Amino acid sequence: MSPHQPHPGAGAERGIMVVVVGPSGAGKDTLMNLAARHFAGRADIHFTRRVITRHRGAGGEDHLSVSLEGFAAMEQSGSFAVWWEAHGLKYGIPAEVSVALSRGHIVVANGSRSALHRFQAAFPRLKVINVTARAEVLAGRLEARGRETHEDIMARLARGPLTVRGDYDVTELDNSGSIEEAEQKMIAILDGLLADVQ
Repeated sequence: MSPHQPHPGAGAERGIMVVVVGPSGAGKDTLMNLAARHFAGRADIHFTRRVITRHRGAGGEDHLSVSLEGFAAMEQSGSFAVWWEAHGLKYGIPAEVSVALSRGHIVVANGSRSALHRFQAAFPRLKVINVTARAEVLAGRLEARGRETHEDIMARLARGPLTVRGDYDVTELDNSGSIEEAEQKMIAILDGLLADVQ
C-alpha cells in the first residue's frame, strides 16, 4: 500500500462519511462542537478526532497529538482510513471509523479540500459540508485570533474562491451571520443524512 493510498473499511458503504471543510475563520470547529453537543447520546452519529503532528497545546480543535515518527508508525500499521499533509503538518482519520460506517452510522470529520479525493477513494458514501463566510467576516475573525499579520490575512483571502472543486456531493453552509443560525443549518444537514441511513 502506497503512503497516500486510502484504507477503506469493509462494509463501509452503508454509512455516510461527512467531511467538514472550509477556510480558517469560517467556524468549522465551533460548528462541529455545537453539533456534537446537540447529538450527544445518539449511537448512530460519531464525531471523530483527528491525529495531527501538532503540539496538543497549540490551540484549535481537540486532536490526538503525535510526533512525526509516531505518525509514520501509525500510517505503516494501517491505523488511518485516510491521511494527508497540509501547512507543514500531517493529519489522519482513524481507521476505526469504518466500524461505525459498516453499521450504517454517520461519521463526521474535520477534513481538507485538498484531501477530498482521498476521502472519496476511501469512502463510497461521502458528503462534504463546505463552511464559508464572506471575506470581510473571515478577515475580522482571523485578525481577532491574532495569529497572523493583517498582510498575511489579506494574502490568504486573495488566493481565490473558497469553493470545493471536483465531483463531490457538497452542501454549502454560509456562516457569515450568527453562530446560532449556522448551528441550526449544520444540525438540519446532519438530520437529513441520518434520515437517509435509517
